[in-house]
Amino acid sequence: MNRREELKQMYKEVKPQAGVYQIKNTVTGKVLVGSTLNLKSLNGKRMELQLGTMMNKALQHEWKEYGEQSFEIEVLEVLEKKKTGFFDAKEALLKLEEKWLERLQPYGERGYNREK
Repeated sequence: MNRREELKQMYKEVKPQAGVYQIKNTVTGKVLVGSTLNLKSLNGKRMELQLGTMMNKALQHEWKEYGEQSFEIEVLEVLEKKKTGFFDAKEALLKLEEKWLERLQPYGERGYNREK
């Protein structure tokens, strides 16, 4: 098998990691807390902001106002999957996100999330 085929196979075998992330405005301290079943998709969030297509209009506005250099995207916690028995990743991820929303309270002047 050549190196290219080997790398393709390795990529296919890597399981995506789910987790909770934040996008933080380092000037104002405001954050957006979110979750994803594939943390590799965080580059897509940055791209949405760069292209001006982010659904969160307040975050998009401040991205444009303060510039990309004023924001950090970081993983807050990776979802640990159970080794045995039934495991609902979506449900577990939702609970993990709720934990971080409760901890950081990213609402109003503190963040870009909306209270549920």
